[in-house]
Parts: sequence; structure tokens; C-alpha cells
Amino acid sequence: MGTWAVDAFGNDYAQDWAEDLAQVSNLDAVENTLDVALQSDAGGLEAPYAIEALVAIEVLARLQGKGGEQTEDSAAVDAWVAARKPKARPRADLAQKALQVLDKVVAPESELRAQWEDSEYYAEWSASVAELRARLQA
Repeated sequence: MGTWAVDAFGNDYAQDWAEDLAQVSNLDAVENTLDVALQSDAGGLEAPYAIEALVAIEVLARLQGKGGEQTEDSAAVDAWVAARKPKARPRADLAQKALQVLDKVVAPESELRAQWEDSEYYAEWSASVAELRARLQA
């Protein structure tokens, strides 16, 4: 996987997921992504699913008006959200699912967390995930 930033959008998996999102007009892709992450086994959440879930959670935060920094990497998601606001309001249960998924993303058995722990950027990545959680809960 190519990774160039610690935020949810700075990697190949995230960009591929955002391209797929552009093909749908509702929140089914977001919900399906969260459900897949929640159904991961006790061995931990695999990195690709965690990465996709972080982008899906960014969609929810942005739809609630709690978006993070808009960058070239987030452009596809930002355009999708802008085309749907204020019509597409996420259901409350999606926000609850998102918080549960964030717990799995940062859990000790998370593959993505382990990958970041092995890098010099773990603190920055961890702060990025914590900031996303804070925006979602605000």
C-alpha cells in the first residue's frame, strides 16, 4: 500500500474507496464498510478494512458539518459530500457504529495500528484518529 500522509485520505486504499463512493448516491457504501469492520474476527481488524472505515467515518463527519481539513487527497469525498448536503443526514446509528469501529482501529490487535506503531509517525497517526473521533462526537 502506498501511504503518503497520516490522515484518513493519504493512502491508496482510501483513494480507491473514495473513487467507489462516487459511484453511489446514498450512504450504503458507508454503512457496508462500517459493518465489514465491525464483523472482523477476534484476531483484529485487517489494515485495508480499517483504512476504508476511516474514510467512511470521514464521510459521516463531513455530512454532519464536522469535516476536517480539505485537501487534494480528500477532494473526491468532499465533492461527494457537497453534492448531498444537507439532504443526506447520517442516521444516529451510523455514528454509533463509527465510534465502535474507531475503537477497533486503535485496539492493540488492529493490523493498521501495528503498522503505524512500526513507523516513526505513530504519534501523528494516533492523533489524527483521535481528532476524527472528537469531530464525530462533537
